[in-house]
Amino acid sequence: MRTIIITGAGSGLGKELALLFSQKGYNLLLTGRTLEKLADTKHEIESAGGKADIIQLDIRNNADVIQKIEEISGTYKIFGLINNAGVGHFGPFMEINERQIGEMLDTNVLGTILMTKAILPILKQNGEGQIMNIISTAGLRGKVNEAVYVASKFAVRGFTESLQKEYEESSIKFNAVYMGGMNTPFWDESDHIKDKSRLRSAKEIAEIIMDQLDQDSIIIENKNS
Repeated sequence: MRTIIITGAGSGLGKELALLFSQKGYNLLLTGRTLEKLADTKHEIESAGGKADIIQLDIRNNADVIQKIEEISGTYKIFGLINNAGVGHFGPFMEINERQIGEMLDTNVLGTILMTKAILPILKQNGEGQIMNIISTAGLRGKVNEAVYVASKFAVRGFTESLQKEYEESSIKFNAVYMGGMNTPFWDESDHIKDKSRLRSAKEIAEIIMDQLDQDSIIIENKNS
């Protein structure tokens, strides 16, 4: 059974994509920071007849990423990776502190690069695969009170577009997903979005993504855009 790894699979878009890919017959490897949430996603997948396992790893730690990927590569037939885990801190640029800057760059950029670098040799050896980077519309244009977050997403956009060109003659597919804000726990500790109920649900976004898996760039604007 082909296996897909999803980072940040415990809630929001990562969870919804895991559920949908499991319905297509993939085995899911769920990664994230909170084991409780990952266990909930695993339970939902298995209750619906799918298969899922949990891996605890720190995507910002290269040694941990390499070790865990090496461990699973002999057990699972890795087909894909969804770099979904992300961190956002919002507000006037001068009020964003060094810790917040580091968290965004380490998770959004470094984590995506390290996971991709660890998985690509396996996909090349298998002769096929798919890597999806969840970028958000912050990777398309600048936004007020999102300077560093946008910078991190522009970096992931450039990374993804470069790999699309580098591997365009191969059987490895790269998707860049640019979606507007979603009604997810991502905003629970921020007042940047005043009324998240007006945003699309993570389930709705996941369904749109699944319908466009053949596209290099998947752009999903907010409903009121």
